[in-house]
Amino acid sequence: MPAHSNFVRLWTAAAVSNLGDGVTMVAGPLLLATVSDSPALIAGGAFAGQLPWLLFSLVSGAFVDRLDRRRVVVVVNLARAGVLAGLAAVIASGHVSVPVIYAAVFLLGVGETLADTAYGALLPAAVAPQDLERANGRLAATFTIADQFAGKPVGAWLYGVAAAVPFGVDAVSFVVAAGLIASLRLGPPVPAVHDRRDLRVEIGEGLRWLGRHRLLRTLATGMGVANIAFCAAFAVFVLYARERLGLSDVGYGFLLTTFAVGGLVGAGSAARLAHRFGTARVLRAGLIVEVITHLTLAVTTNPIVAGSVIVIFGVHTTVWGVLVASIRQRTVPDQLRGRVGSAFGLLETGGAAIGWLLGAALTQFWSVTTPFWLAAFAMLTVVAAAWRPLSRADTMSRTAVSRP
Repeated sequence: MPAHSNFVRLWTAAAVSNLGDGVTMVAGPLLLATVSDSPALIAGGAFAGQLPWLLFSLVSGAFVDRLDRRRVVVVVNLARAGVLAGLAAVIASGHVSVPVIYAAVFLLGVGETLADTAYGALLPAAVAPQDLERANGRLAATFTIADQFAGKPVGAWLYGVAAAVPFGVDAVSFVVAAGLIASLRLGPPVPAVHDRRDLRVEIGEGLRWLGRHRLLRTLATGMGVANIAFCAAFAVFVLYARERLGLSDVGYGFLLTTFAVGGLVGAGSAARLAHRFGTARVLRAGLIVEVITHLTLAVTTNPIVAGSVIVIFGVHTTVWGVLVASIRQRTVPDQLRGRVGSAFGLLETGGAAIGWLLGAALTQFWSVTTPFWLAAFAMLTVVAAAWRPLSRADTMSRTAVSRP
């Protein structure tokens, strides 16, 4: 167990901010639904939060490698607290509008590209290399408990008290998290770039490093394709639950919780699975789980079967995320962690955005199961392409820093 005080502070900061994020994740759509009854405008709120990753993730990664990462997280968290406090004040004044909400969500997303990238680059400085899987597993469990289980009902309850309250609570959570990160004792920062080259040069350096590293390149592109497949299949999951499985709205809500249940199990078992079976075998098994999940959901009409396979899928996605993050943190040189991490974030979020749009388009012309069939085919392709490169995962899981 990573017991270092720096990790405890990072972990606590993650728990506090994840709880705040979960609160806002529920309150945001509720606020949009109060201001507008347009489904397109309500859905646009989620896209406004994803758009900064498509626009700025690579630039954010370059700045994270230029600056003191601890200060980046602190400053960005305080800035996000200010945005949320301003939004809460506008809501309380009764002058909130869709453009105001979009602007706030977009600014929060910009901050996320910086803070999340810096946070991922900070973790290897807070724990020993052999503890990365356990540390990432605990962070994943914290995310599931605070964001998925606790934050959502708390956010809905707070919104019922007053529309401005959940956003004010989230603002406070960012201030607390900033204080915890500021208290880290990691030693003097090592500046990665001394000559302040052109940002395009620095970004290109990170992309070339990733492109030359066969395993990390495979993991990054595999995650991108997997996100396209997953989000295309689940873009209209509510319609699938109603039309294919015959579930009510309450049943749909319970079905969604199976993701979180599986994620919690996966967070607690990732390190043990990798230790017992080897990282390469676990990652390969995860790809097969993705194929089986999409095929099962394409053919079943039984909600019990669907829920069971989604639990297993939730275990896989968290285990995969923990192991991939640990390999990346252990393998990428410190001066490139921000840029390589941001490239992963771009592929992950870009794949999700493409998937949501693709899934919505597909179901306009075919049935709600069509995206699942296509997702299964896409993941079979990933299995074939990634199988051999993944053989290096065991070696990279034991290596402190690797060159491509």
